[in-house]
Amino acid sequence: MKRVKLIVAYDGTNYCGWQVQPNGITVQEVLNKALSELLGEEIKTMGASRTDAGVHALGNVAVFDTNARMPADKISFALNTRLPQDIRIQKSEEVPAKFHPRFTSTIKTYEYRILNRTFGDPTRRLNSFHWYGSLDEGAMEKASSYLVGEHDFKSFATASPDVDHTVRTIYSIEVWKEDDMIHLRITGNGFLYNMVRIIAGTLMEVGKGSYPPEQIKAILEAKDREAAGPTARALGLTLVGIQYPEWDI
Repeated sequence: MKRVKLIVAYDGTNYCGWQVQPNGITVQEVLNKALSELLGEEIKTMGASRTDAGVHALGNVAVFDTNARMPADKISFALNTRLPQDIRIQKSEEVPAKFHPRFTSTIKTYEYRILNRTFGDPTRRLNSFHWYGSLDEGAMEKASSYLVGEHDFKSFATASPDVDHTVRTIYSIEVWKEDDMIHLRITGNGFLYNMVRIIAGTLMEVGKGSYPPEQIKAILEAKDREAAGPTARALGLTLVGIQYPEWDI
């Protein structure tokens, strides 16, 4: 028996999120089926991040246990021939049996993309949120600086019964504009339910001039979801990657 780690990239447009559920097809469901057929045994993956419907990933992480003799590093090549074009394995490797993608310390990076132009672009409609009005990315960048560090992010999360506490650490936030695309990249030790999308929605309100950058401090102190901005749409969000410092993988 060996444990294999996968780095999984996918376009989440056609999926009801990552995690297997009865309401519709998910990335994990497709992955489990393809692995089971490839290896000739029932495979159930364990994922690192349970991305929502419509959210994309460049580097989600999943592991599974198998008795198959196929070398771990070859599984990615064989598996990609069985997966739909909107899911691709970037790497497969054997990891220690005790490694778990969720129950260990991580560093996660997400990016939210805002297409800021008068009219939408159909070629970028699936992985960015279109906003037709003006946005001040300088004000958004200033506002984001108040979120860096360890804070109680209760104001920036949808309530979840699975969460014991709402304190998280954001290591860095970058806001920059390339042509007509505004990028918001966030790296932290973990994120609450909808946290990145609520941060994105709140920073957009700052960019619109709805309130000044300094109001982020008051929103944090309020510890009240009603104090923050709206939840930005899922299609603009991508899980860029996950690091595991304790395991050096």
